[in-house]
Amino acid sequence: MCGIAGMLLFDNVSDRIDPMLLGRMSDAMIHRGPDAAGTWIGSDRRVGLAHRRLSIVDLSDAADQPMTSGDGSLVLCFNGEIYNHAELRKELSAQGAGPWCTDHSDTEVILHAYRAWGRSCLDRFIGMFAFGLWDVRERELWLVRDRMGVKPLYFAIDSRGIAFASEIKALLEDPTRRREVNPEAMYHFLSFLTTPAPKTMFSGIEKLECGTWMRVSTEGRVERHRWWDALSSSTPQPGISSGEASETLIETLREAVSLRKVSDVPVGIFLSGGVDSSTNAALFAETETSGASQVKTFSIGYADSTATYENEFKWAREVADYFGTDHHERTLELNDLLRFLPRMIRLQDEPIADPVCVPVYYVSDLARKSGVIVCQVGEGADELFWGYPKWRSALERERASRWPIPRFFKRLAVGGLGAIGRDSGFRFEWLRRSAAGLPTFWGGAEAFPDRIKRRMLSPAMQSELSGITSWDALAPIWDRFEKSAWEPSPLAWMSYLDLNLRLPELLLMRVDKMSMGASVEARVPFLDHRVVELALGLPESVKTEGGVLKGVLKRAVRGMLPDEVVDRPKQGFGVPSEQWFRYRLRDFARSEIRRFCEESGLLQWREVDRVEQEIESFSWSHTWYLLNLALWWREYIAEDSIPELEMNRLGSGNSRFA
Repeated sequence: MCGIAGMLLFDNVSDRIDPMLLGRMSDAMIHRGPDAAGTWIGSDRRVGLAHRRLSIVDLSDAADQPMTSGDGSLVLCFNGEIYNHAELRKELSAQGAGPWCTDHSDTEVILHAYRAWGRSCLDRFIGMFAFGLWDVRERELWLVRDRMGVKPLYFAIDSRGIAFASEIKALLEDPTRRREVNPEAMYHFLSFLTTPAPKTMFSGIEKLECGTWMRVSTEGRVERHRWWDALSSSTPQPGISSGEASETLIETLREAVSLRKVSDVPVGIFLSGGVDSSTNAALFAETETSGASQVKTFSIGYADSTATYENEFKWAREVADYFGTDHHERTLELNDLLRFLPRMIRLQDEPIADPVCVPVYYVSDLARKSGVIVCQVGEGADELFWGYPKWRSALERERASRWPIPRFFKRLAVGGLGAIGRDSGFRFEWLRRSAAGLPTFWGGAEAFPDRIKRRMLSPAMQSELSGITSWDALAPIWDRFEKSAWEPSPLAWMSYLDLNLRLPELLLMRVDKMSMGASVEARVPFLDHRVVELALGLPESVKTEGGVLKGVLKRAVRGMLPDEVVDRPKQGFGVPSEQWFRYRLRDFARSEIRRFCEESGLLQWREVDRVEQEIESFSWSHTWYLLNLALWWREYIAEDSIPELEMNRLGSGNSRFA
């Protein structure tokens, strides 16, 4: 797990790579790789690669990066892990690959695999990865992001060349790069709590989409290709029984967890006591080799258990005791949030409007301070196996939207509700989508309805974005779904959409940015591509059998976990943000959001201030979304560092809006 960066200048410019700039790009990501750093610059200084190393596999200096092939024809900077690298090394050696310069580096396996199999080598990799590979002979730069988008890869390309990095802050080290907000990306952020790829919140900076590679030549030719897709890669199993599905799932998960133990440093587990993380713990303990050290688990809780968020320590402890793990806990207070907030914004790079960033960072920090460098996490199970309670109603709504009711009547209802001013909530929004012939489900995380978003925009932004809707970001995903779905059911759409948007650009990014902020690698067994392909091949009827959320997984682990853990209601990894806002953060948030509106020219404070009256389910969460945006703008666009917060600076007002 590391941080990568690089630059390629096109043939039509006379500039040369600045080694100092490349070094600053690397240093901006030192938290991603505190163990070693390296740069490589071509002899003509038209291409350069940089690397920050968090040593996980093959800790020797020989495995440092950027790594050059033995014949000097390939240079690689790589972030991530190839879990099956040992098997691939044996296969490559049997085919005559070599000589090998390292004992067991997965980085060197990528170089030999590319030499042997070309770009199809990606199909053989089991892992998470983002890398830049310079082909000296072809004079081409190859950028790759893994199937599920576990690892990020950002780039900026113009007439002069291309720069890429694991984090946007590295790209911003270039003093010629302008810091400007991408208005369309901001509009989508107000919809999805994140920015859908390939856009970022910065004009001129993009991110490579999950399962995609990009090839860039010195002549300026750019080719993008989606090399893997969850649906088109899955095998339909229309006749499979629920029992067969669960049996296949547990065997596939068992191998996924076992592979993600591959490491030369200690590996642990983030444990909440829910089914997902407890399954990781069960399979991890089950596959522990004889004589190995005790499994280490880590949990986060809060000083006061509240009505809106109940501590999960009880459940985590029960699972830890059940498997005899070496269990570690940390209890968070409001002061922990206040101290972390400025650093959280810096680590995010672009707004990630999910307060779970806070506990993810602190549980990662807890692991690091306990001597554990790698941890397994539970992301992905809910999206694959119908695990969110809100997905019950979302599925019913999506099914109802497909009833053969003429759209004419739906449009009449939309017009009537608009005429009487009932057009601000999500119920109206869902009807509007259905009347337009669109799916009602636009992702597992939505912030503001369309009418509210447009009203909050400043007049200038309303004009600039007049022809934009957030469906524009989903349309390419919908097109792929319609072409590839063997069972185009409502649940299949819900899973596929979140696998392409919410997971890679929100949930996995909060894990990547926060864990790497503590110099910890997070691994995701449920998003092993074979688990994903299995899940996408199951019919909706199997996943929803008996109306039990995550029933396929629960059947698979029944008997491996205590029944009370399997059957407990889903709580989710959360924070007591409502209490934090209600009692301390309210005045600070209001001040920062107002300043953002007045100085950025992007939103208008008058409408933002009225928003609480317009949203049926207005809550602290909407405040957090806007505060996250406002603080990001202050840090990255205005370049005005966020001060350390103190308790005595914060008020305790009682208005509903922060």
